[in-house]
Amino acid sequence: MFETLSDRLTTVFTSLRGKGRLSEEDINTTAREIRLALLEADVALPVVRDFIAHVKERARGAEVSKALNPAQQFIKIVNEELVQILGGESRELSFSKTPPTVIMLAGLQGSGKTTLAGKLGKWLASERDTPLLVAADLQRPNAVTQLQVVGERAEIPVFAPEPGNGVGDPVEVARESVEQARRNNHNVVIIDTAGRLGVDEEMMQQAADIRDAVQPDEILFVVDAMIGQDAVNTAQSFLDGVGYDAVALTKLDGDARGGAALSIRHITGKPIMFASTGEKLEDFDAFHPDRMASRILDMGDMLTLIEQAQRTFEESEVEKMASTLASDDDFTLDDFLEQMSMIRKLGPINSLLGMMPGMGQMRDQISNVDDADLDRITAVIRSMTPAERRNPKIINGSRRLRIANGSGTQVSDVNGLVTRFFEAQKMMRQMKNGGMPGMPGMPGSGSGAGGGKKKAKAQQKKAKKGKQRSGNPLKAKQEEAEKEAQRQQRREEGGDQQSQLPPGLGGGSQLPPGMGSGPQPDLSDFKLPKK
Repeated sequence: MFETLSDRLTTVFTSLRGKGRLSEEDINTTAREIRLALLEADVALPVVRDFIAHVKERARGAEVSKALNPAQQFIKIVNEELVQILGGESRELSFSKTPPTVIMLAGLQGSGKTTLAGKLGKWLASERDTPLLVAADLQRPNAVTQLQVVGERAEIPVFAPEPGNGVGDPVEVARESVEQARRNNHNVVIIDTAGRLGVDEEMMQQAADIRDAVQPDEILFVVDAMIGQDAVNTAQSFLDGVGYDAVALTKLDGDARGGAALSIRHITGKPIMFASTGEKLEDFDAFHPDRMASRILDMGDMLTLIEQAQRTFEESEVEKMASTLASDDDFTLDDFLEQMSMIRKLGPINSLLGMMPGMGQMRDQISNVDDADLDRITAVIRSMTPAERRNPKIINGSRRLRIANGSGTQVSDVNGLVTRFFEAQKMMRQMKNGGMPGMPGMPGSGSGAGGGKKKAKAQQKKAKKGKQRSGNPLKAKQEEAEKEAQRQQRREEGGDQQSQLPPGLGGGSQLPPGMGSGPQPDLSDFKLPKK
């Protein structure tokens, strides 16, 4: 969603890098470009004005003028101000001292309340809570059925005493759900309420009645991040009519410009607590302003990636993989397949790569990464025999054809996989030996303790450079004649020595055809040890 804004800001900051001092003109020009980028992202004008005013005020202060790297300090200021616009610190759910904790969802129809209820329930269940979903949207056709389907997929129980489709009292359903939760030991109740296509008095009154009946611990305003500036107006209307404690943004994976997310917090004063970033139930997480600001500025989001891995992988899986990598055994295709399956658990590959710093500049390449490629690799490996997985060197032409036919791929796909695997296996060996190629100070690297190869190459290059032919034709011809005389002398001396060697160790009569005659290599090109 923030791709356009991220690209514009990255371009702006590129012009700052390398400057040892920022002039007043540099600050004004950069601030103007940032203002245009924010307005193009559909950020509300009052928000843009306050943001630019704070950035310029801090940029003119001592923290930039006295900094060792003013450009980086300026970027740091923009990052901190973005964090403040997005809410500063992360906001967590407030749980009731006496369960159940009641969470009420409010918002317009189509904002994604029902799906978000299932996502929130699944997220809470992963945090060791026992949520109960409540179908209190009795107006929208099939809203009750939809929540039941979502609850079944999320493996969360649903309380739906009324069929909906205009039948039943939503206030009474909400009230009964709290008692149902107490009886069945659910510590969280999530109430899905009805919405409308637009803000109207009837919807507001129903939401207010449910609020008064159950006294929720948290009221979340669910807003579609793709509707732009209208999201801000709707958020303000709900705040005035019903009131809420925090905001949950949906459809952050859309192609809208994302200005709503940057505007709602500043306009309403209410924090963004959750964000839905996809269609799957797992595409949901707590909203962290600092991490979102880092993504916008293409600084990555490694903390979210780490937390996602911690939630996905069991400790035993991580220990098993660590012991495999640390062992003296070679990295096999079975290990490779296990790593692939672990990566797939984390989610789409392009999403994972998008969390890495600097990946915004490679967005086109990342978008071309297809999870189907991983499926093809998995199919190829599973078509191999256990012996072939342990030792891919035995995979000859006929075996490759059999593997390709068994996996529904081409022989070229099998060839490519085997080649890449051998490269990965070689890299794993180097890591086990204490370092990676090109890592300073590491064994096997090009510098530090393992810099011998690099030094030798430099000496060879220097020696080769010293033997360049002269630009003077007469002098070059003279040098060539001298070299030829030296080579002839060495050949004669070598012939005398060779004739004295025992048969089979260099005697001319014992040499294979073509190895005892003809021009010999110029030994002056080699650095031989001194006697």
